[in-house]
Amino acid sequence: MERESMEFDVVVVGGGPAGLAAAIRLRQLSAEQGHDVSVCVLEKGSEIGAHILSGAVFDPRALNELFPDWKEKGAPLLTEVKEDRFLLLSEKGSTRIPNFLLPSTFHNHGNYAGSLGNLCRWLGEQAAELGVEVYPGFAAAEVLYHEDGSVKGVATGDMGVSREGEQKGSYTPGMELHAKYTFFAEGCRGSLGRQLMDRFKLREGCQPQKYGIGLKELWQIDPAKHQQGLVMHTAGWPMQTDTYGGSWMYHTEDNTVSIGYVVGLDYKNPYLNPFKEFQRYKTHPAIRSYLEGGKRIAYGARAISAGGVQSMPKLVFPGGMLIGDDAGFLNVPRIKGSHAALKTGMLAAEATYEALKSGREGHDEVTAYPEAYKASWLHEELWKARNFKPAFRWGLWGAMLYAGIDQKLLGGKAPWTLRHQKADNESLVKKDQAKPIDYPRPDGEISFDLPSSVYLSNTNHEEDQPVHLTLKNPAVPTEVNLPLYDAPEQRYCPAGVYEIVEDAGSPRLQINAQNCVHCKTCDIKDPTQNIVWVTPEGGGGPNYPNM
Repeated sequence: MERESMEFDVVVVGGGPAGLAAAIRLRQLSAEQGHDVSVCVLEKGSEIGAHILSGAVFDPRALNELFPDWKEKGAPLLTEVKEDRFLLLSEKGSTRIPNFLLPSTFHNHGNYAGSLGNLCRWLGEQAAELGVEVYPGFAAAEVLYHEDGSVKGVATGDMGVSREGEQKGSYTPGMELHAKYTFFAEGCRGSLGRQLMDRFKLREGCQPQKYGIGLKELWQIDPAKHQQGLVMHTAGWPMQTDTYGGSWMYHTEDNTVSIGYVVGLDYKNPYLNPFKEFQRYKTHPAIRSYLEGGKRIAYGARAISAGGVQSMPKLVFPGGMLIGDDAGFLNVPRIKGSHAALKTGMLAAEATYEALKSGREGHDEVTAYPEAYKASWLHEELWKARNFKPAFRWGLWGAMLYAGIDQKLLGGKAPWTLRHQKADNESLVKKDQAKPIDYPRPDGEISFDLPSSVYLSNTNHEEDQPVHLTLKNPAVPTEVNLPLYDAPEQRYCPAGVYEIVEDAGSPRLQINAQNCVHCKTCDIKDPTQNIVWVTPEGGGGPNYPNM
């Protein structure tokens, strides 16, 4: 069966904050200036917001520019931050750092705590009202190219293909979406973005991208313990001081708390388990006291890009561009990327609108987009934050001392830029050089096991479909990862996808692809880069409520 095709001026891959902001801005400009631009947004989740996970404390600066009347329009940002707390945790105790000692990047007054998923659902509604064609449940699985090598658009994945690659009775071929320009807004470690970086050599001259994994739960807690507008972050225990990590706890509306933990994926110990570190963190007296008597109502996980400006690839290539976290726009010390995603989508839209208005056909690079970014407040903000993450090469205490100097005294304007030393997949030491970690058993009240957690993510995939967690070499997991690192994929995956099982007396890697929450950690952390994450059938994956 031949694939049908549709034509648009702009196709946006990804219905997160970057993609939706880009689509909205294009349609706003169409209405304001009279040159009509057709726009389509593809979203692999079952609905807009289904795959969105963030802390989230949201800086409204870019939203103010996109929709100055967002409050009147009913944007779901209901909890303004009232208090910041930053704690250093030891195993049993905690020390609060006075707010006056914290750099401004740690201050959140004027920001809003809430659900980024719900904000994206609202942005999706605004986009549809402006005439954007929004297609949830369709995963962009392939980049299409013109004969001259420029990007022509994307094709969605075929539906109804069996695990063995055969067409089932429900088979439907993918659809081709052709565009003059294609925006890639897939989020962190986008599968198509990664291909484009290789094809167009977009990473030449930049440093390795750095990543973290963020694990999150939503809790309904005792109203007597709830403090709407409280934003609390911690560093220290349970992480070792040589490992980047920290937590958040945000008190939002309706006695709900967003609680989560970030572990830098440059950790060294192959026995470290980010999910179990998160569960152990919640048992600390300073954290447990809020959760006791409450109920956990949601769970999820997502990788984040943390390399900063020195790790950003080239943003444009013939026929397309990278926006949002597909390119790594995250302010690491602020733990914020959503406002950056919105802003990059808007900048890309404005530059592309002018290109379309002047009659350009999409075989070129829209260089006005990176030029506008370099001249924007966003670049200034991210430039000031560039030295925070690489300072953790000196451990927690050295990094905190440096951050105080760099952010508090120098305001991020140091005349030097620290370098990232290597990619995260290169950081593990061999198992015989590492100490196994004895994690406590979950108590079922504050800490939990993995199966019950994945259940709360509402993850679902059609089981009889090709496995989307692909191996370049099927022998590597048992011939390299297992003997050298004790199969770390069993521990760094926050959804129990990877298991070493005995098969006829020999070890074998079992891939439980139906559990995958699309966090992309395996694609990042696998020491030999043997695991490659590709898109499953559209609509599969988590269905996050209020995350």
